[in-house]
Amino acid sequence: MNVLRRPLRSCNGTPPALARSVTRGHATSRYPSPAAQKWSHPPSSTPIADDAVVTLASKPLHALSLADLVKHGRPPLSQQALFSSANFTLSLLPIRLAHRIQALRNLPFIVVSNPNISKIYNNYLHSLSTLLPYNHKTISNLEDEIRFTDVLADLVDTHSHTIPTLARGFLECRKYINPQDVTQFLDEHLRARIGTRLIAEQHIALHLSSQPHQDPAVNIPALAPSYVGVIDTCLQPASIINSCGNFVSEICELKYGVRPTWIIDGEPGTTLAYVPVHLEYIITELLKNAFRATVESGRSHEPVVITIAAEPESPRGGRPSAGEGTDLNKTGGIDDTGSIKPIDESAPGVTIRIRDRGGGISPDVLPNIWSYSFTTFSDDELPGQQNGSMDALNALTGAGEGSSIAGLGYGLPLSRAYAEYFGGGISVQSLYGWGSDVYLRLKGLGRLQK
Repeated sequence: MNVLRRPLRSCNGTPPALARSVTRGHATSRYPSPAAQKWSHPPSSTPIADDAVVTLASKPLHALSLADLVKHGRPPLSQQALFSSANFTLSLLPIRLAHRIQALRNLPFIVVSNPNISKIYNNYLHSLSTLLPYNHKTISNLEDEIRFTDVLADLVDTHSHTIPTLARGFLECRKYINPQDVTQFLDEHLRARIGTRLIAEQHIALHLSSQPHQDPAVNIPALAPSYVGVIDTCLQPASIINSCGNFVSEICELKYGVRPTWIIDGEPGTTLAYVPVHLEYIITELLKNAFRATVESGRSHEPVVITIAAEPESPRGGRPSAGEGTDLNKTGGIDDTGSIKPIDESAPGVTIRIRDRGGGISPDVLPNIWSYSFTTFSDDELPGQQNGSMDALNALTGAGEGSSIAGLGYGLPLSRAYAEYFGGGISVQSLYGWGSDVYLRLKGLGRLQK
């Protein structure tokens, strides 16, 4: 049994002899040989058996659906429902973590040897090692469920800085990996991460909101009745926009001395079922771009106009309409892009247009806006780890990153990943010399039976 314990070395500090070995291993990766296999798995100080990772990574990923996340019912849950949620979570996470470990191992050795990327690799190994003791057991008592939830909380905290850490690592190693390969890897990795954190956060939220039900002596503020775990079934985008607008305008005021304004028109009373922290991340990133462009173009006196348009209900093929409620046991899945299917395919969505007079996007820049390797920072202005953009799911546990107007180049592509994960999307229309329109479509997730 091969136990991975060897320390990683920085790609910038690789000894010449090791560099030659790495080069030979990379050159022969197209034609694997026994001598090249020693570089196939990056070393780690985490004592986890290699065959455990390989076995889990060989298992297929579960096609996650929204029905999976809400099938245990509205909180507070009974103990049996809570145990069922814990065991379902346990059945998914080790396999998902093992798949990401294998994907990181498939990166060029000199890339995964970068201190930032190796930190993420070791974080995944650490999280998997904390779940393995539960891998062949069933959670059937409250003590085990509480310990398991603590493990999930540690997992969430361990991966709270993944986005800026990966960003920094790939920027430092951009000489050693093709930008298209970076975008492809990050698209897959970050979409998988959205699902992994969503699964963990959902059970944590159900656990916390069900404690009063199990122990009346515990005084924990109840979530709004519209919440099922981390999903708000009556989310109002306008309230999220105003909250994010206040946050981003304060950043602008600190950086530029000017506080941009915004107007919400259309149908501000629109509601839909969605994950609030996902929408908070998306709106924050889009407003950062709009406000920054508006201020830097000298048109800060002109408000950013945000239009909310609700799609009409349109039942198709005999499916229940969004107003009829949906069976919680109905199943869905994920498509080839990794997006999670809604409970109700016919549920109407919401489109949000953010229009600014910031001068538009230069034709030279426009082709790069969806690339993870593109950033508005110059090489000598790259921020440290703690200055990256706030990750959406971190907001739930208060472990968000600091924020800045010009981020690490992940804002738009990661926002699109969050939007597309639930069947929506983002498109940009630029009128260079005038301004930009950004269209955010949110796919309705469907209404749940009470």
